[in-house]
Amino acid sequence: MTDIGDQPLDPRVCEARVLSAADGALVTFTGVVRNQHGGRSVRGLRYEAHPAADRFLQEVLARHRTADIRVAAQHRVGDLTIGELAVVVAVAAPHRGEAFAVCAQVIDEIKSQVPIWKHETYTDGDTAWVAACTK
Repeated sequence: MTDIGDQPLDPRVCEARVLSAADGALVTFTGVVRNQHGGRSVRGLRYEAHPAADRFLQEVLARHRTADIRVAAQHRVGDLTIGELAVVVAVAAPHRGEAFAVCAQVIDEIKSQVPIWKHETYTDGDTAWVAACTK
């Protein structure tokens, strides 16, 4: 199973993969396609992933998993419209502080270490690659 795909994301899928009866906290981050970036109006975008992107994603998740902390994530590729979910991260832990901290670390690492590239289309017809991972 890959966590990178072209189908719409459902945060409940990630949440179900991590939550246990021992957890007091479930933190979920959902990254949503917005209608602006850098002062420009965005019409939509396309995510493209390197063939090994899922391996990089799994490595990020594995670094944050412990006996008490479970982590799952999914990232969308393909054409997305305003309001669609682009990425989901779910973290379950005994306490909220740990869950919030790990969730923030994981999404930052996904954005910087997983080779998925974003190509935005603007309402004026221009396009640009933005926020690309350098891997």
